Amino acid sequence: MNKIFSLKFYSWFLGVVILILGFSSLMAKNYKGAEYRTIDSYLYGRFEVRYKPPAGSGALASFFTYHDFESSSEWNEIDIEVLGRYDHVVQTTSIGPYQKIRPSHQWVNFNPHDDFHVYAFEWTPDYIAWFIDGEEVHRQQGDFISDFQFPQKIMMNIWNQEYAHWSGPWFDENLPLKAYYDYVSYASYTPDSGNCGTNNNFTLQWKDEFDEWDQSRWEKATHTFPGNLCDFVPENVIFEDGYMILCLTDEEHVGGQDVQPPTMLWVWAIENEVFAQFNEYLDSLSATNIANFTIPGSQIIKVELIDKRTVKLTTNGLEKDRSYNLVCLNVKDLNQPPNVQRGQVKSFQSVSNLSLPVRINVGGDSLGSFLADQEWQPNRLYGFEDGYIDEWEQHPEIANTKMDSLFWTARRELVNYRVRLSDGLYRVKLWLAENKFQQAGERVFDVLVNGRTVAANLDLFKWFGFRTAGEITADSVLVTDGLLTLHFTARVGQTVLNAIEIEATSTNLFKTNKMQKIETPLLINNFPNPFNTTTQIQLMLKQSGKVTLEIFDVTGEKLWQMQFSHLSAGLHRFSWNASTQASGLYFLKTTLDNSFHTTNKLLLIK
Repeated sequence: MNKIFSLKFYSWFLGVVILILGFSSLMAKNYKGAEYRTIDSYLYGRFEVRYKPPAGSGALASFFTYHDFESSSEWNEIDIEVLGRYDHVVQTTSIGPYQKIRPSHQWVNFNPHDDFHVYAFEWTPDYIAWFIDGEEVHRQQGDFISDFQFPQKIMMNIWNQEYAHWSGPWFDENLPLKAYYDYVSYASYTPDSGNCGTNNNFTLQWKDEFDEWDQSRWEKATHTFPGNLCDFVPENVIFEDGYMILCLTDEEHVGGQDVQPPTMLWVWAIENEVFAQFNEYLDSLSATNIANFTIPGSQIIKVELIDKRTVKLTTNGLEKDRSYNLVCLNVKDLNQPPNVQRGQVKSFQSVSNLSLPVRINVGGDSLGSFLADQEWQPNRLYGFEDGYIDEWEQHPEIANTKMDSLFWTARRELVNYRVRLSDGLYRVKLWLAENKFQQAGERVFDVLVNGRTVAANLDLFKWFGFRTAGEITADSVLVTDGLLTLHFTARVGQTVLNAIEIEATSTNLFKTNKMQKIETPLLINNFPNPFNTTTQIQLMLKQSGKVTLEIFDVTGEKLWQMQFSHLSAGLHRFSWNASTQASGLYFLKTTLDNSFHTTNKLLLIK
């Protein structure tokens, strides 16, 4: 539930929490959230939930265990948190004595807000491990695991909070938000004699499917804490259609009653395309009705709903640096009966795409050809999500670079870095240096580019050395939705990044015009490249047709083939497992309709 207090404020927190709890009626907050917690506490085990958290910047819905402590030396907490700001991220965290926080952000290949998924963690005397849909995604081990020795209650909550750098900015228009919980189960730790979990080391004790409130097991919380913008109230824990639902509301509409129409939160325009992001999921028929949108001074020629709450409008032309208004009305939400927007106006300006190559001084100001770091917002062309600035005032000398000053600032605990780009193929370079730790194993993290791992278990000191510039390069990065996302998953310690460079790898693949059309009938690449054992082949077709994929070695021997008599236009992905092949160069030949051919080089390194 946390990452909410710094240690320097912790003594203050202990001194005032009793007052806050004791006088909550006198200090009531404007928002009302919910928390559901077990009466009993549990020492070790496998804790599992199936739930669907809501989308919405500034808020989160969680599943965690927590020890009610009398002293900060007894702080024990294990978290799964899904923040409404992220579309592909699940946060896993352990918090030990004296609030030692060890967070990690897992990239998932789905939007957690769209559907139910199963999340779990195993807590044993030797490790804490987190699982998503049955697959282990993160594990913590080490001497500190012995600090987790106190029984903990199982909890779920939904709340909005004041730390925008972590959760994103809060909007009142988000309300109400609802988190749907399908079931929770607990399995005790029984090594070598269980019936579930890793190596069957756990034994199922109970599973609650939330048909009703089991008051012998659960209680509804009535408290708050610093940093939390809401009070937890029992009325916002409801049971409906086989789900336990936690609601975040205002004071007037506790219980999750939705009477608010859809609202545009952001509007931005790039070239001749306008994007409007709403506060909630939309009815697709009303959201794609061109009659429901007007831009005075420009004609809308196409309307699309691209991610359930973002509308894309293609226009016949927008002038740069001129202010426009987007007028929206009659758009409906998914409530039954639906709430209907009766009219809203939002101003915007059209901007051009970033000039290539794009260079960003992460954590610092503009420096030569490098742009200044900035926080991501949907109406910006680039920016970071989460993290803090590291700045080395002594200006140390950095080896393996002529731009030492680029490495005197960095952003640590970075989760995502987003950059808006035209669709196409790019080379992405990341520059990093270890300026703090002088031994291996102190900082280890993964780097993903558009969901594909380009560096696993990256240890800057081990890979590059102390105060030495290192470079991670991702070639043939395919952008198909106008957005490049760099993601960082901490394994040990904190993530860090100094600088980014993005350049196009081909100048003739795309033609810039009003519709951003692809000139060539297909684009194909494999990722990663070079690769170890398995690589993913990404094929973008402009038109449907007959497709053949073939892989050859340097002698011309065919090793792999896939044929499709009819493949639809759009993006397709395939995997090639080269575990039986030797390291070396291979060739991927792609044929469309027996007439168009293209060949790519694949480099296998074991």
